[in-house]
Amino acid sequence: MRAVVISDTHAPRYWKSCPPRVAEHLRGADVILHAGDVCVAPVLDELAQYAPVHAVLGNNDRPDVAAWGAPERLELDLDGLAVAMVHDSGQKRGRTARMRRWFPRADLVVFGHSHIPLDETGDGVRIFNPGSPTDRRRQPHGTLGLLDVRDGRLARADIVPVT
Repeated sequence: MRAVVISDTHAPRYWKSCPPRVAEHLRGADVILHAGDVCVAPVLDELAQYAPVHAVLGNNDRPDVAAWGAPERLELDLDGLAVAMVHDSGQKRGRTARMRRWFPRADLVVFGHSHIPLDETGDGVRIFNPGSPTDRRRQPHGTLGLLDVRDGRLARADIVPVT
């Protein structure tokens, strides 16, 4: 299973429509995970044209994102891999321990909020922030994440530049 992970698209300010380099990765995706700050629900509809979308609410999301079906936290099974999603994972210090407490069954926790790409393992859980494809802030590139899930395990996780 190939999952594309994005976060913090901040439409319509930064995401007017799907950027071409993002669309390249979305083509052929089996699932898309959006870790919040979509801001407006039409982005989720646009993403759903590529593959099924799972999204969580961010602190900048409007009510239509919740009405679309995005909860504050989400747990799902991706081909046997237990995945949890939340927008804001809290401060850096103690993050993996906190994610383990929040999601005791998760193998992988996907989050956003900081716009800082991160792939880290600790306290028995892997945490993954894809950064933002459109609002890179102080990062050198806009980024997204690619996950390759096989037989209930995360075979590969990459953070790739798209700007």
